[in-house]
Order: sequence, then C-alpha cells, then structure tokens
Amino acid sequence: MYTVKEVAKLLDLTEHTVRFYTDKGLVPNLQRDKNNKRIFNEDSINWLRGAKKLKKCGMSVEDIKKYVDLSLEGYPTIEERYEMIRKQKELVLAQLEEMKVMAEYITNKEKHYRDIKDQVISDDTNPGQWQNDKNVNSSCSLVKDKVPISH
Repeated sequence: MYTVKEVAKLLDLTEHTVRFYTDKGLVPNLQRDKNNKRIFNEDSINWLRGAKKLKKCGMSVEDIKKYVDLSLEGYPTIEERYEMIRKQKELVLAQLEEMKVMAEYITNKEKHYRDIKDQVISDDTNPGQWQNDKNVNSSCSLVKDKVPISH
C-alpha cells in the first residue's frame, strides 16, 4: 500500500493532483486507512496512470470520469469508450500538425536570426524600418498559411 506522497512521487504528479483525481472519482474503490487517509494499491495506481495519460492527451477530467465509469460497466460500453478515444485521438493528431507548423516557424526564425548574427543578411527585424507591401523575410513565413512572420 502506498500513501498519497509515495504515489505522487511514483507517477510524477503533485500530491494535490493525486488528491484532486481521487476526489473527482477517477480512482474507483479507493481505500482509506484507519485515519481516513487515502491509501493506494496496484489497481488504484493503474487507474491514476490511465487518468494521467488521458489528461496528457487533452481529455477533460469530466470525460476521464465518464470513461472510468464506462470502463467499470465493462464490455457493453466498449463502443462508447472507443468513440471517446477515437475523438480524442483526432484532437491530438490535429494538435500534432499544429505543433509541426510551429516547429517549422521557429526553426526558420532561428535560422533568420543566425544569418543576421553571422552577417549573411542585414537586420530586417525592426518593423519601423519595413517598407509598405514588402515581404521582409519570406524564409520565415508559414508555408501552409502563407502568412508572413513578423520579427
């Protein structure tokens, strides 16, 4: 059996988060000691691991609770759980694509500044010196959105 503090350390969560998740019902059949303090066995730790992963995937605590409740009902809820996971996967993949665009942007931005620093190009990062209708730095534009990046 583990204490809140031990579980928090084991799962790299704060003690507050462990308590919050248990208070929200994300750990079914949570046990308590004689002083009414939460104690965790391997099953309860596994529920917390699952909740942590779903939360990292962007699922709300409310949806995680619904998922936990459906899981406890067993196989008859498999379709509903599948749909929850499928929808969350779509959201995560959309965020991944957005992150790829941001990574491309910041990589181009860093290269642009390196070129300025290495005196390969002149410093064009001051908006006060930009000329009207001039795409100051096409190497730092977002290709997908075709939006120039301001410096």
